[in-house]
Amino acid sequence: MKKIGLVVKADAKANEKADELERWLQSRGVEVVRKKTVAPGLKNSRKTQRSAPSDLFCVFVLGGDGTFLSAVRWIGNSNIPVLGIKFGEVGFMAEVAEETLFAAAEKILAGKFALKPRMRLDVQVNREGETVARETVLNDVVINKGALARLAHIDTYIDGNYLTTYSADGLIIATPTGSTAYSLAAGGPVIHPEVPGIIMTPICPHTLTNRPLILPEDVSVKIKLEEGSSDMMLTFDGQVGLDINGRDEILVKKGRQPINIMRIPGFQYFDILKAKLRWSGGRS
Repeated sequence: MKKIGLVVKADAKANEKADELERWLQSRGVEVVRKKTVAPGLKNSRKTQRSAPSDLFCVFVLGGDGTFLSAVRWIGNSNIPVLGIKFGEVGFMAEVAEETLFAAAEKILAGKFALKPRMRLDVQVNREGETVARETVLNDVVINKGALARLAHIDTYIDGNYLTTYSADGLIIATPTGSTAYSLAAGGPVIHPEVPGIIMTPICPHTLTNRPLILPEDVSVKIKLEEGSSDMMLTFDGQVGLDINGRDEILVKKGRQPINIMRIPGFQYFDILKAKLRWSGGRS
């Protein structure tokens, strides 16, 4: 018997549709495991949340990109594929519209789908020789200064070699999937999720020559703040935060385990891209 996970946005309409989907799946002999959605917050931690059962056939996510990222954290490093069903505004990670949900579910139960791996990043924070945080992200890891903090000075190393010191409000290190999230808002490039690479985008850089940079996917990035830095925050996929300072060393590299996105026949990534970015038609 198949076992399917449901992760649902904290929204009355989404939960009503999830109730309907749960009954529909159970009527076809599918066991349903439903995860309670918790709003992102700085006190959330992987230590306090239970992981998804390892024997799930797949996970359906009813909601937007934030709900999808929450589901990915729930899955962790398990090889469980995910399908996003969009509610409300178009999300970049949702592949199925609400009105086609049951047709898509029918195809999935019949095995009529493809899997597309999405790169993730492994992030480790060391403080005076001790590892204080270890996370895997699908979108990005972000260094942000607080509202009252002065300009951040961020020393950056690639494969152990010094690259530059960003003087900026912060720094985003993103995957191709995350290129359409915070990195895009900060002026970073859009990269198709199947194109390998790691994006570094400074936030409001003080020096105009500090531009977004696309790195090979197999490099290791090391970040250090200047001595005496305070009121700085490191966030993982916008889901969890950690206070950081000049004693911390942040290591970022390609994750060992990608996340597998379920692809239904007929889906086009560029259709979502055009809709989300409100690109118009051809010239008249």
